[in-house]
Amino acid sequence: MPAATATRWALQGQGYEFCNCDFGCGCNFGGMPNSKDGSCRALVGMVIEQGSCDGVDLSGVKCAAILAWTKAIHEGNGECVFIVEPAATDSQIEAMSQIFTGKLGGMPWELLGPTFAVKALLKAEISIEGSGSKSTLRIEGIGEGRGDTFKNPVTGEDHYANIELPDGFIWKRGQCGQGSYEASGGGGAIAAEKTNWILYNFDWSNG
Repeated sequence: MPAATATRWALQGQGYEFCNCDFGCGCNFGGMPNSKDGSCRALVGMVIEQGSCDGVDLSGVKCAAILAWTKAIHEGNGECVFIVEPAATDSQIEAMSQIFTGKLGGMPWELLGPTFAVKALLKAEISIEGSGSKSTLRIEGIGEGRGDTFKNPVTGEDHYANIELPDGFIWKRGQCGQGSYEASGGGGAIAAEKTNWILYNFDWSNG
């Protein structure tokens, strides 16, 4: 556990997680990916509705990341391309860098941050289209993640599902479905079709 720090941060908002695991994502249940090759490759987005870090206002910030681990996340050796909108200030970028690499402590980043190295910082417009399970995360010039519901195999109708994780350290309730994504930039490139996708609310801090 990192030592206590005087630099306090807190973030609340919505998270958009597309990964190459089969539905449900084994990482969230047993720590091991249930993807076809045992890797974890994800496109994630965050809309920070309320947030601050040591006096820096992060409310309204949208960011995203291209993430790739060849094995389980906790085994490390991951790579990250971090993406912010052009309007993000230097102080906001520095604050998020400190938070997401785990240097300021606080869950989930004190565990996740040390598992990857940041390869590049890119700037691009980030938008969310649709809502709920049918949300689309679009990153201009880099890629997108397209969420959808599960489908009834007989009728083709939407089949909605939620996951409750009372002890989850990233999220505690997720709307899950099938998602497809592709993204490339900064030396990172990932893609998958009809794999795991989860929409969740987050409430993180080191306080």
